[in-house]
Amino acid sequence: MATEGIEAVFLTTHNWGRAAKFFQALGYELEFSTDHNSGRLRSVDGPYLFIAEVPEDQEPQTQIVLKVPDADAFSPDPAVEVVTPFEETHFGTRAMTIRDPDGRHWSVQAPAKN
Repeated sequence: MATEGIEAVFLTTHNWGRAAKFFQALGYELEFSTDHNSGRLRSVDGPYLFIAEVPEDQEPQTQIVLKVPDADAFSPDPAVEVVTPFEETHFGTRAMTIRDPDGRHWSVQAPAKN
């Protein structure tokens, strides 16, 4: 089974409020925010953005999340290095980490088990 494209882009920021306003000015709508300076925004089409505030001593990061419909049916080609197998997340999905030939980490996300 192959991936189905980009599910989400996870961003970290030093200022949740400014980052959210920036993306809202680009046409994204706030779906929800949390009480710990993070939230999800979505445009009409395409992946959602999840933005979380981190302390000033941490460099802001970007992570692209690829989508698969079923973690149990996803079996990557042997050329794909699996860093961590699928695990349940605290936000209701299952996620795995893979590494590309240049050493970048990618997330693969599937719905949680029913």
